[in-house]
Amino acid sequence: MMKNRKLVVLILFLWCTVSMRAQYNTNRLLISAEIALDYHDYVVAIQHCNNILSGKPYLYQPWYYRGVAKECLGDYAGAESDFTEAVKLNPYIYQIFNFRAESRMNQDKFQDAITDFDAALKLNPDQKGSWFNRAYARYRSKDVEKAREDLKYVIKRWPSMPNAYGLMTETYLNANDTATASRWLEKTLKVNPYDGNSWSIVGRLNLQRKNWAAAEKAFSSAIHYTPKVVNNYTYRAMTRVNLNKLRQAMEDYDRAISMNGNNFIAHYNRGLLRQTLGDDNRAIEDFNYVLGLEPDNLLALYNRAILLDRTGDYRAAIRDYSRVIEKFPNFWNGLTSRANCYRRLGMTAKAELDEFRVLKRQMDKHVGIQQRWSRSKLRQVRKMSDIDVEKYDQWVVQDNEVTTPEYKNEYRGNVQDRNVEVEYMPMFLLSYMPYKNGINSYQLVDRDVETFNRTIRPTLPVYISCKSNALTQEQSRRYFVAIDSLTTRISDIKNYNQVATLLFQRAVAHASTHNFSEALNDINDYMTMDSVSVLAYWQRGVCQAMMSNYAQSNGNDLKVVLGKSLDDLRRASGMAGEKNAFVIYDIANLHAMQRNYNDAIDTYTQAITLNPSLAEAYFNRGLTYIFSGNKSKGLADLSKAGELGIYDAYSVMKKYASEKH
Repeated sequence: MMKNRKLVVLILFLWCTVSMRAQYNTNRLLISAEIALDYHDYVVAIQHCNNILSGKPYLYQPWYYRGVAKECLGDYAGAESDFTEAVKLNPYIYQIFNFRAESRMNQDKFQDAITDFDAALKLNPDQKGSWFNRAYARYRSKDVEKAREDLKYVIKRWPSMPNAYGLMTETYLNANDTATASRWLEKTLKVNPYDGNSWSIVGRLNLQRKNWAAAEKAFSSAIHYTPKVVNNYTYRAMTRVNLNKLRQAMEDYDRAISMNGNNFIAHYNRGLLRQTLGDDNRAIEDFNYVLGLEPDNLLALYNRAILLDRTGDYRAAIRDYSRVIEKFPNFWNGLTSRANCYRRLGMTAKAELDEFRVLKRQMDKHVGIQQRWSRSKLRQVRKMSDIDVEKYDQWVVQDNEVTTPEYKNEYRGNVQDRNVEVEYMPMFLLSYMPYKNGINSYQLVDRDVETFNRTIRPTLPVYISCKSNALTQEQSRRYFVAIDSLTTRISDIKNYNQVATLLFQRAVAHASTHNFSEALNDINDYMTMDSVSVLAYWQRGVCQAMMSNYAQSNGNDLKVVLGKSLDDLRRASGMAGEKNAFVIYDIANLHAMQRNYNDAIDTYTQAITLNPSLAEAYFNRGLTYIFSGNKSKGLADLSKAGELGIYDAYSVMKKYASEKH
């Protein structure tokens, strides 16, 4: 009896231990998924969530986080499905409703999105983002009056939110009420004169009024503040055509297409411009591309027919003319042009038939050959949905375009502002991925890393890396396989020294998948066996710093977390004889993170002295100079960083060089 009781107690103890361990691992995987999302490594975040869901599909967080990752990767239907599962499991988290609404808007499910925003606002009525996005969804679903009601509430309660003024302006602009749109636009620019979307609206307003010079200036400002919005380049090109700046207009179309090769408007309008300039063969290429996107676009067909006619490909021209005439049998210019093609091919009977149709239905009307475009023709604009074939030679603009973006959701708390345009280059750490600083992949050299690779011969070679590029699915799979393989070897091997090196290798693999908590566990275990490893102190210091965002969002003192990291990095630097420029750079980053700008500048300078080609140190020192008020030195450092390969430095320079304050 006593033995049975002991057995039951033992089984219960083991069961509790296993359960606690499973919960512990689940929490760590959730933390790793959150950190992967922080670093935009969405494939890894999905992998961590999959691992949790395979055993615990009743937890809402992995469904939620996986939905966020899928949405960021453009899988909006998959994201919506995951958010729906999360809502079923926990219908009291307003952020999930916000994210599902966003995924639904990306699928043009605006009514469903409105329902989600209603639910989110019921749970938390103090979110300006949900109020604004509901207005946005209502406007996109053509409920303009309710959209304006929401926007009035947002503007009254949060008067410094420029997007609300911008969207209100657009509701009037797209209704052709330019007078009211102008009044709202003045308010928009008063709230934020540096908002690219607002300047884009100014450009569109002037485009409608045919104020070409003012429109060009406005679109140039929009491009300055938001250089990655493709349509700003296409619209500026249209204004430049009307200002006779044809070469610059072509450059804008080329830039738009290089940014988005599938941009219909840019290809169509560039085709028209090439047609105007007599560059017929390349104009045909543009219309070929347009027709690849929209095979039944009759206006593109007719323009291509004209070009094929001009270049002597009469049979192909007849094919395109015929498709247009089939849809518009009374299109006289098309019939006349097709008749001319038939005559050039010696097909007189068919030519006469087309000519007879024209004469019969336009008895007393003069039929002439379509002339080259006049300046007034060039200034005409039509919307994409307008299929009046008589407007074949007019520029295309977007139907009821909405320039103002929706308010972007954050998946949790105040961990990080994803809209920050200028960020420090991250810390150097040990990784299984070669580093690419912006132009070329190359291997950073350090004596201790070389010694480790040469003497230990790890499963995968260890590199020094800086920029944490998102892993591909194949890379993610390879690292998880490596972790499983190393775990098996660690449990099988009894040799003390071999276990130590395997632990360190697994720590690097965990860090590569943003599982910094497990990486720290392995490094701590490794350091009980080797307490004088420069690489261990270095990697532990960086892993602790990498977790600082998560630690801060969960109420931990940032100074304490970064203090531990700083201690480890200083220890590593001292053990390396103050000769490791990468570790010293990392120390400078910690000073910068705490806004100790003078210490950061001095430490970056120390790293540059050791390695004058360390582009990242120039970049970060440049930002630190700027943040501390010394713009001239900052711009000089950014210039050097760009020269050494960090091309992002030039866009940062442009931003700060143009700011007066």
